[in-house]
Amino acid sequence: MTTELADRQTRHHLVTPQGRCHVRQLRRALAIGTVAHMELVPWGSNDTFAVLLEQDIVPGLIGIYKPARGEAPLWDFPAGTLYKREYASYLLSRVLGWTFIPPTVIRDGPYGIGTVQLFIEPEDRPLRGPAFRSQLQRIALFDLLTNNADRKASHLFQGRFDRRVWGIDHGLTFHVDPKLRTVLWDFCGEPIPLTLVADLRRLLRHRRQVQRLLAPFLSAQELAVFWQRCAALLARPIYPVLNPRRNIPYGW
Repeated sequence: MTTELADRQTRHHLVTPQGRCHVRQLRRALAIGTVAHMELVPWGSNDTFAVLLEQDIVPGLIGIYKPARGEAPLWDFPAGTLYKREYASYLLSRVLGWTFIPPTVIRDGPYGIGTVQLFIEPEDRPLRGPAFRSQLQRIALFDLLTNNADRKASHLFQGRFDRRVWGIDHGLTFHVDPKLRTVLWDFCGEPIPLTLVADLRRLLRHRRQVQRLLAPFLSAQELAVFWQRCAALLARPIYPVLNPRRNIPYGW
């Protein structure tokens, strides 16, 4: 199964420090670039590295490398699967046409296989006001759909060069048990916008293709429960009321 379905829904270009770049060019550069320099990102519970990737497609490209062997053990997520969940989240965002996750690939690196994601330089600006509402509604629905257990405020930011809202760190997703923890509780009790409901319906229409696309990275049970969440959101297209003690991170 190729990613043709996902590519049809994806915005084709991104604005980078090097100018406008085609998404396919960026993904290829992330996949084939030689790691010329690497620095440990000093925050986060898992080993994360900023890497400079030498290649002839997009000069000066910086990626974020998360090797599987650097994942901290968790009692509730199978070991060595967070990078697969990160990539599955990226693929799903592309299929939906919700292009808020930076281009991401799975590849080998200095510490073995993992994800390499395009580094998006953030703008130091709070995501408040009506200008951000529709983008945050989309991400809030994505977190419900993927059962995101780790949506911190620091995982959302506006890109410096394109002014779009980006979301990162999707390793704790697709669990079979309810795990939602998110700072995006602003829309509780509101109807899900009709455009987003239409995107979910389209997702279900392409269920077989999407299933094949995600199957290498998620278990059969995780996919089954994912489709159940999708059907439940369509049956009652309202952002659910969250439990502050269970669903909203402490000190958000």
